[in-house]
Amino acid sequence: MTTVPHAPAAPLADGPDHAVIGAASGLLGQYRAASDEAFFASPTRTLLASGVRARVPQDGRPLPVRVAGTLAEAARAGVERPLVVGAVAFDRDGRAELAVPERVRTAGAMRDDPLIALPAPPAERVEWRIRPVPEPEAYGAGVAAAVERLRGGELSKVVLARTLELSAAEPLDLPAILQRLGRRDPGGYTFAVPAGGGRTLIGASPELLLSRRGTAVLANPLAGSVPRSEDLGEDVRRAAALLESPKDLHEHAVVVDAIREALAPYCRTLEVPERPTLVRTAAMWHLATTISGELADPAVSALELACALHPTPAVCGTPTDVARRVIGEVEPFDRGLYTGMVGWGDEAGDGEWVVTIRCAEADERTLRVYAGAGVVDRSRPEAELAETSAKFRTFLDAAGVSR
Repeated sequence: MTTVPHAPAAPLADGPDHAVIGAASGLLGQYRAASDEAFFASPTRTLLASGVRARVPQDGRPLPVRVAGTLAEAARAGVERPLVVGAVAFDRDGRAELAVPERVRTAGAMRDDPLIALPAPPAERVEWRIRPVPEPEAYGAGVAAAVERLRGGELSKVVLARTLELSAAEPLDLPAILQRLGRRDPGGYTFAVPAGGGRTLIGASPELLLSRRGTAVLANPLAGSVPRSEDLGEDVRRAAALLESPKDLHEHAVVVDAIREALAPYCRTLEVPERPTLVRTAAMWHLATTISGELADPAVSALELACALHPTPAVCGTPTDVARRVIGEVEPFDRGLYTGMVGWGDEAGDGEWVVTIRCAEADERTLRVYAGAGVVDRSRPEAELAETSAKFRTFLDAAGVSR
């Protein structure tokens, strides 16, 4: 189970008592993958939204301005405590698939629901056709070329991703995949939201970009990772080694420093631990730092703060503009919503926004699964290839793709 920090849950819309046993797992089981349905679960709450009251427009205004306007219009139209839910693309100028739902049902956190321990429906036997983009050898060559640029001083870090394109002859059972993702890591962030064009963004991220409740803000960056082992002794050894790895500690420090710098202008106080701790998922160990602060201006929304952080060096690199250019030169695909952010925000400015990783974009018969690795000057292509392969497993296991 993922271990992540969390703030106290705040009430949202009309929903069952957060203390009701089976409420969270019940919402998970009620997700039906409709084009107007969204599911989001965090360590503070579980949310199932349906219908569309209003969509956030796609225009040139800053995203927080568009969202605030959409929420204000919904409130004037009689929506009680309106919120938006959905996903924002990696590209700052890209799309935002955000909507005010007609109805929102909420429950407590899945990890606090004893029924979440019940087994998920087993994965069906599917004959998958799998195409890697790029091919593993090309990805390794891209990492090697990036390392040379890093050693030349062009940049300090870049995150390079690769994808697997999966297709099946039969329609996919996305609700069953979501069940397996949620029940495997109920302490993390599980989501399934419309991705536009009839597609669904579905996944289970371990990384909180930013949450806000009142004036309290929280960020939990992850950077520096190692695959877990099925052997307990080896698993513990890997975790301990990660905590002392110069390469991973440097990669993590770059991310923490960037978030500290981005949040400082907004916060009256900001607490940043000197050393990271460990977060585990079913597939990976990660270095993590819990950053907490108190806003100087309570009018600043969670989404505005998240946009100030996005994209962090954990998913892009540093300097940001140079890393983004390298990503565009090396990656032979458009990231779309991958490494963007997914979550919710309400009219009061509260919200939870999660880094969109360990995910796939899906339609009726296809999946595009994503994984990335942070590349620094000590990186080795074979190690980054192994790391992305391990990160794929979170979603591939849920989809029933054999090892």
